[in-house]
Amino acid sequence: MLDTLRISEIFYSLQGESSTVGLPTVFIRLTGCPLRCVYCDTSYAFSGGVKMAFDAIFAEVEKYHCQYVCVTGGEPLAQRACINLLTQLVDLGYFVSLETSGALNVSEVDSRVIKIMDLKTPSSGEMDKNCYENMAFLSAQDEVKFVIANEDDYIWSKNILKQYDLTKHCRVLFSPVAEQQDPTQLAEKILNDKLAVRFQIQLHKLLWQDAQGK
Repeated sequence: MLDTLRISEIFYSLQGESSTVGLPTVFIRLTGCPLRCVYCDTSYAFSGGVKMAFDAIFAEVEKYHCQYVCVTGGEPLAQRACINLLTQLVDLGYFVSLETSGALNVSEVDSRVIKIMDLKTPSSGEMDKNCYENMAFLSAQDEVKFVIANEDDYIWSKNILKQYDLTKHCRVLFSPVAEQQDPTQLAEKILNDKLAVRFQIQLHKLLWQDAQGK
């Protein structure tokens, strides 16, 4: 049914990433993901969850009296009804963002929704799942995130930036993998290479040492 989704959790926290980092946000985490990135910190969302009708989801979100809503996963677009959920959330007046792996087509996502696309770097083990056709559906409000674990990831990410001229079409985020990529070293590389990207550290992991806010 297109008015029902399997939900892992709905919670209220600070946004830990993206250009709205630090803002109180309601997170709707959908269950299921076709990818298995080696550094995934939300593997608990691969299965399980509870089926919820849209009305029940909206009622839960409304409890927090919060303008910002982030639909995440897992991979939210793995459930077809996610497209309808996003549109209805925007229609209700929320500022809505979608965190997606970039492995699934985003062309049907409502243009009012902020797409945050996590393009998979070599160290993820899922680089071959990247759907580069999605680049054509990005706008200036959207964001592409590169999760960087090592020098190979960094060089690959720079090449993709150049190949698609990304910084002229959308916002770009470089994020170090916790306990693999030294954040200071990554920051210095960005400055040395004069990259027009936003460096980010996952705020929620600094505050609570967990995955909340992703």
